[in-house]
Amino acid sequence: MSLEEFIQNENPTIIDVRSTIEFQGGHVAGSINIPVTELPGRVDEIKSLDTPVVLCCASGARSGMASQFLSQQGIECYNGGPWMNVNYFQSKKVI
Repeated sequence: MSLEEFIQNENPTIIDVRSTIEFQGGHVAGSINIPVTELPGRVDEIKSLDTPVVLCCASGARSGMASQFLSQQGIECYNGGPWMNVNYFQSKKVI
């Protein structure tokens, strides 16, 4: 399933793993910011979400690392890559 299909069909929670300062400079509407360095301490919070997770960052590198880590913790997640790509697909979402 493509990222666009995943966002359209699964109604995921979008987690931006960039720093807080980067997030404040622009982000996907409705996304939450959990910097990649904070992920280990927030696994239970992420596990409590009732939806699958799409991770994004600036280029896809940090979200790739985050996706691998969260998958190892048993969390269904998708590496969305750059936040601007995720933002584009989210903006096309049919409500």
